[in-house]
Amino acid sequence: MAKSAARKTSNIFVWIIVLLLIVGLAGFGAGGFGGTVRSIGKVGDTKIPVDRYAQALQQELRTLEAQTGRRFTLAEAQAFGLDRAVLQQVVATAALEDEADSLGLSVGDEAVRREVLRVPAFQSLSGGFDRDAYESALRRNGQTVAEFEAGIRHDTARSLLQGAVVAGAGTPEVLSDTLYTFARETRDFTYIPLRADDLETPLGEPDDAALQAFYDENHDMFTLPERRRITYAWLSPQMVVDDVEVDEDALRALYDERIDEYVQPERRLVERLVFGTEEEAAEAKAAIEAEETDFDTLVEERGLELADIDLGDLSRDQLGRAADAVFALDGPGVAGPVETDLGPALIRVNGILAAHETTFEEAREDLLAEFADGAARRLVSEQIEPVDDLLAGGATLEDVAKETPLQLGEVLLSDDSDDPITRYEEFRAAAEAAETGDFPEIEQLADGGIFALRLDEIVPPTLQPFEDVKVAVIGAWETAETAKALTAQAEAMKEAIEGGQGMFSGPVETVTQTDVLRDAFIEDTPQSLVTAVFDMEPGEVRVVSDDTGAFVVRLDAIGTPDPEAPEAKTILEGFRQQTSQSYAQDMIDAFTLAIENRAGIELNQTAINAVHAQFP
Repeated sequence: MAKSAARKTSNIFVWIIVLLLIVGLAGFGAGGFGGTVRSIGKVGDTKIPVDRYAQALQQELRTLEAQTGRRFTLAEAQAFGLDRAVLQQVVATAALEDEADSLGLSVGDEAVRREVLRVPAFQSLSGGFDRDAYESALRRNGQTVAEFEAGIRHDTARSLLQGAVVAGAGTPEVLSDTLYTFARETRDFTYIPLRADDLETPLGEPDDAALQAFYDENHDMFTLPERRRITYAWLSPQMVVDDVEVDEDALRALYDERIDEYVQPERRLVERLVFGTEEEAAEAKAAIEAEETDFDTLVEERGLELADIDLGDLSRDQLGRAADAVFALDGPGVAGPVETDLGPALIRVNGILAAHETTFEEAREDLLAEFADGAARRLVSEQIEPVDDLLAGGATLEDVAKETPLQLGEVLLSDDSDDPITRYEEFRAAAEAAETGDFPEIEQLADGGIFALRLDEIVPPTLQPFEDVKVAVIGAWETAETAKALTAQAEAMKEAIEGGQGMFSGPVETVTQTDVLRDAFIEDTPQSLVTAVFDMEPGEVRVVSDDTGAFVVRLDAIGTPDPEAPEAKTILEGFRQQTSQSYAQDMIDAFTLAIENRAGIELNQTAINAVHAQFP
């Protein structure tokens, strides 16, 4: 299992590198941030390179965009906590590398060579290793060969360490059997639902004395919570977006920068099987046409997997000398023999991807929205320094609103506040942390906005006058009295049932449920009903109540799962695999946390902010 975990981690590492090299990061590199800052911090003696954090953040943004089908700014992603999650990942990676170095774990040159040769980005069209492509890709990513191979060496050593940590992790059989039995036990039960319409004696109209008494006994129901009176000044990109001047040249440049997204030539999904001679390739093609064999069988006979020959989707230019034969097919099929850099080959076409072009005019609206948003964010960020200077000089928020574009506002902050600025978690967090007398400070919002606030007053919990909430008191009284009457009616029915009257003798129709699991949802009943029956003995009768009514329930039978049934064995095996993976991940997490605590973490917030500033 350790070997499997190590191999899996290593593979993941390789593909991350591939994606980063293919994507490239304009603006990120050895000198992408200016100055001499090369790390965002360290764990123990192991530094966390600036580029590692930047690339990981970029990759997570690309993944998020691929999953949702829309572009995200960093500020939007930060609202989801993406930057913090990425930072935790790179810190954890550095911690494991630091521990591997401390233990003296390393791998030889041959292991590094194997990993390099496996990266598709370093291969020529013929499938062989291309030294020029290798060095060129690394240069574009701001790395030398030595740095890249050192990274592979460190990462493979880290994988070995992770594999050793999780070696032997597994789920104890007694645990899986016990949890399976607990989860798959069932209950058969019968219940009688009692609703407001089933009251034997309808509620009367409450007089003012009854309502006043209910109000006096339930002050907490009519008391407003503690609130904070906040004065604030703020500015968001949406407030200044109309001031953005549209730059057609900039829109064109943005379109050209993403031309690969908007203009895609016709492509073919292809697989290539290379032969020793053209005669062998021709014989194989003839056998396929005579239906004596098929392409998959030929691949299998060569001891290959389909993944070994898959070239992905290629355009005519990318196919080179094989282009004419491949593009001559108007659907899936086998082309060839054709000459390739590796020799004669048959190429199977699995699909055709039509050419797609989105013109500048068609893309302009989206480009404009993105351009305007970015420009508006820059306009807002330009106000940070002057506002900060004003506040540092003793200016009030009222002064700031007069001298800058920031808008002044006031809000009585509570859970029910509907002021637009209260929708921002950053504002609420700052408002909750503020203390009377604090000097306002400029802070940022997730969408690129800025704000500063002042706590003017803490309003203590306030009991609302009876006359102001009388309608709410009437509704609460009716709910409480109905529930009380229904519970009493249900208790009387329970006593009659226990006395031998039977479940079917009442005026309300009974409901029977069979094979109910613990996590079952039964419409129009409280979850406490299912919880109650799993705490009962067969034949027992109980009353379960909530605000919607009362239920008289009798447990009829307990169903125990058979662990030897085929279905049970499948579920148990899947459960063991899942929990084993969970155990392994928990072990890695705990091990990493212990390393971080022992080695110590130092982070350079300035460097982290510099990385963030490079993102749109």
